[in-house]
Amino acid sequence: MDQILIRPIITEKMTAQSEKEGRYGFVVDRDSNKVQIKDAIEKAYGVTVTGIRTMIVRGKSRTRYTKTDILRGRTSAYKKAIVTLQDGETIDLYSSI
Repeated sequence: MDQILIRPIITEKMTAQSEKEGRYGFVVDRDSNKVQIKDAIEKAYGVTVTGIRTMIVRGKSRTRYTKTDILRGRTSAYKKAIVTLQDGETIDLYSSI
């Protein structure tokens, strides 16, 4: 379990929360706990974490209609962490793009 943070969540909803409330979303390793996530974020971004909420997002069913057949499948399930930072601190997620 050497990589706890997989990728940040960059959506309109998470961008609005980061601007208003100082919350950032990350896709994390499914076996990681809140203490490990907090240490990984503080080490990677140099910020102070005040709160963490985690949730496991279920995979969704997907259906695709082709000329010859109907293909059915599922997307992968993943674990998501919403991290609240100390007042006045930010994470610049767009610098590495």
